[in-house]
Amino acid sequence: MKLFFDLLQNRDQFVKEILDGTGLKRKATQLGLLSAGTFGLYGLIIGCQHSFRQGISSSVKLPILFLLTNAICLPALFVFSAFFGSKRSPIQTFVLLLAGTSVMGIALSGFAPVTLFFIVTTRHYQFFKLFNVVFFVISGILGIVFVARTQSLFFDEGPQQKSKAAFLRLWFLLYAFVGTQLAWTLRPFFGAPGLRFEVLRGLGGNFYTDIIRSISHILGSS
Repeated sequence: MKLFFDLLQNRDQFVKEILDGTGLKRKATQLGLLSAGTFGLYGLIIGCQHSFRQGISSSVKLPILFLLTNAICLPALFVFSAFFGSKRSPIQTFVLLLAGTSVMGIALSGFAPVTLFFIVTTRHYQFFKLFNVVFFVISGILGIVFVARTQSLFFDEGPQQKSKAAFLRLWFLLYAFVGTQLAWTLRPFFGAPGLRFEVLRGLGGNFYTDIIRSISHILGSS
C-alpha cells in the first residue's frame, strides 16, 4: 500500500531512490506484485461482463500481457539508451519500466468503478469495448509520461538531446505496437456476447481493424 501512494504522491523521492540504486531488488518485487494485482483486478472486472470464467482468464492474461511487453521491449530500451550516454544498470532500467507499468495499473484501477458502472447499465458490447480501449490508452500515456520524465534523469547533458528524444519517441511507438499486437494474440479479454468462453482465440485480423470495425458498428447503430 505504501508503494501505491509513493507512486501517486511521492514520485520524485521514489525516482531518486532508483537513481541512487536503493533497494532495487525489493522495489522490483513490490512493483511486480503491484502491477499483477492492479491489472489482475481490472482484467477480472472486464472479463466478468461475459462470464466468471472469462473474468478469471482475463485476470491472469492482463498482467501477463504487460509483463511480457516489458520483457520484449526492455533490451532495446537499455541497449540504445546506453548508446546515448545513459549510465544506469540493467536492473535500474527494469525497475524504471516496472514503475511505469505500475502507474498504468494504478490508473486503470482508478477507472474500475466507471467500468463497473457501464457493466451494470449497458449491454452494448462494442461501446463497452471501445470505452475500455480509451481507458487503456489514457493509462498507457500516464505510464509512458512517467518513464519519459524519469528516463531523462539517467542521461548526461550533451549535444545529442534531439537524438535522445527521437529515440524515446520511437521506443514508445515500439512499446505500443508490441503491446497491441500481443493483446490481439492473447485475446479475448472482454468476451463477445453470444460467443462461447475461450482462453485464446485463433489468429486472424489485427487490433486496429477490429477497433475500426467497432467504431463503424457504433456509428451505424446510432
